Amino acid sequence: MNPGERKSVSADSLKGQSDRFPALWDLKHSEFFGLFESAEFPWDVLKLLDAYLQSKLESVSGPKIRSFIPHGVHIEGDMFIDEGCTIEEGVYIRGPAWIGKNCEVRSGCYIRGGVLAGEGAVLGHSSEFKHCVLLGLAQAPHFNYVGDSVMGWHAHIGAGVILSNFRLDGKVVPARALGSKERIDSGLPKFGALIGDGCEIGCNTVLNPGTILGERSVVMPLSLVSGTWPRESRIENQAMRLPN
Repeated sequence: MNPGERKSVSADSLKGQSDRFPALWDLKHSEFFGLFESAEFPWDVLKLLDAYLQSKLESVSGPKIRSFIPHGVHIEGDMFIDEGCTIEEGVYIRGPAWIGKNCEVRSGCYIRGGVLAGEGAVLGHSSEFKHCVLLGLAQAPHFNYVGDSVMGWHAHIGAGVILSNFRLDGKVVPARALGSKERIDSGLPKFGALIGDGCEIGCNTVLNPGTILGERSVVMPLSLVSGTWPRESRIENQAMRLPN
């Protein structure tokens, strides 16, 4: 892949789905390209995550813990923690997990398996991460829940943002194509949010299961959001927001 080449998972690489979903992730920023290249739909990344993570962990040669782990950090299961990471006291990490270079894992963070964090990601204080991908420089810094979700390169969610991943009725989470009310069966009983590169999500917002936000979208604080949104959307604070 050439350094300037755009490999957008929502476009040509999604096997004919380019007109149905917004631009999400520019993979020239990601060391995890192999996870995305086989996806037909954007949420297929979640279906492929476990096998990809296991393969990466098995491919590591040499020590798997390459950063200082202070007293008071709990670690169990298979994991890789690369160089330059800051792991604060009070962190709980259950593998399998992959923590890339120069990540920051803050006190009270709970990593609950199936987590893939790219270089420079922030996994924050009193936040929980489960079966999710944080691409490089993604930030979930305070009081967040990130489950069965993908956060794009340099995406940021404010304090108290929740990526809800489970319907109250327990049914499979549907997704929607751009500009359509058609529900697409994701096949996933747990499916949080797909957040594009450079998105900003305001404090105390909830993204309902199956929400897809195109790159560089902005969501105002205290919002409740569902559906699939184009790139560079600006979602104002209302009781419930759905795309037109």
